[in-house]
Amino acid sequence: MSTTGTAETIHTEPAPTERPGASPAFVTTHWSVVLTAGRSDTTRARDALARLCQAYWHPLYAYVRRLGNSPPDAQDLTQEFFARLLAKNYLAAADESRGRFRSFLLTALKHFLANEWDKARAQKRGGGQVPIPIDFNTAETSCGFEPADTTTAEKIYERRWALTLLEQVLRRLREEYVHAGREKLFEQLKPTLTEASRTVRYAEIATRLGMSEGAVKVAVHRLRQRYREVLRAEIADTVASPAEVEDELRNLFAALAG
Repeated sequence: MSTTGTAETIHTEPAPTERPGASPAFVTTHWSVVLTAGRSDTTRARDALARLCQAYWHPLYAYVRRLGNSPPDAQDLTQEFFARLLAKNYLAAADESRGRFRSFLLTALKHFLANEWDKARAQKRGGGQVPIPIDFNTAETSCGFEPADTTTAEKIYERRWALTLLEQVLRRLREEYVHAGREKLFEQLKPTLTEASRTVRYAEIATRLGMSEGAVKVAVHRLRQRYREVLRAEIADTVASPAEVEDELRNLFAALAG
């Protein structure tokens, strides 16, 4: 199975069957924490929500820009939305049976844009307080559309969500390799995630790393295996139950292919 990223194709294999013992650990993921504890406004739930928002602000910004807002207005809208999301009891509206973070966030944004933005214009960006750190400097170059593009805001949101999720996966993988003192290995092997096995130049990589070709093949296999694990773990952070992971993965592939 493959997905098309910004200019790359990331290859994954079919998901292994869920292990019976996997479900108990699932309750520790971010969105399930938010759903189970959010209605009582616990610090743990708020912290989990803030981490999710910090990771996935970009799809919302791209959505707001596609609606025709200028970059400064889109920045104000995005920051004000997060200020209200974190300050108000928006989570009470999250239905645990339909509680995917991706869908919840877009629905909450639409509600904000329709009913609350006019009232917030006099008090930009949460009254001067930035609810989560957001770097808008590169937002315009990676929104996922061109000036003449006619792609809908919803499709822009879904595609940007998928790309952001893949970026999170690569970031987490890189951190693991850096922590293990294997940053050079990761940087050399990372391109193999976007290549079919038959096209990977194992001998060239082996020469650059001073490894045997066989050792490189093993390292590539392990990286791809770990990539699949981290991909599903990242998705699990944004859904309410283990049963939703595979369906969300299919949605991700569909968004990238569209």
